[in-house]
Amino acid sequence: MTYYKIGRLVNTFGIRGEVKVIVDSDFPEERLAQGATLYILKDDQPIAVTVQSARQHKGSYIVAFEEYQDINQVECYKGSWLAIEASQQQALEEDHYYYHQIEGLKVYTVGGEHLGQIKEILALGSNDVWVVKPAQAGRRDILLPYIGDVVKEVDLTNQRVTVELMEGLIDDAN
Repeated sequence: MTYYKIGRLVNTFGIRGEVKVIVDSDFPEERLAQGATLYILKDDQPIAVTVQSARQHKGSYIVAFEEYQDINQVECYKGSWLAIEASQQQALEEDHYYYHQIEGLKVYTVGGEHLGQIKEILALGSNDVWVVKPAQAGRRDILLPYIGDVVKEVDLTNQRVTVELMEGLIDDAN
């Protein structure tokens, strides 16, 4: 079974088994809806849990699971990931992608130069930034903003992204 991470259990909250979750999903209300099934990935082993309640709290969510009613039952999950099954993903609009679809793609310029491979995506407010591990050894990571002026084509079938570099995106001095 394939699982996709939607948040991280960073701490316990109170004594009634609630946990503090930093959510990494564009659909937190759907993912944390009462009755939703999630999976705690503890040592890469999925543990199914059912959301009893969830509320926003200082930039994170406080989540209670039906299966746990005490701090001692959830303390061992600190640092674990919360995930969904692949079948729980919903279809996205055109030109929108899940992170796992983008990470690992090879990046080429419109002129055909291989720049490297996307290793990480940073969510930085107005647009995401794709971090590219350069193909040339000794170079710094390339930070590509996910905007139309830079990202020209995403080809999931061929595992390839075509970009047009704006001045200053690559430091030739490194």
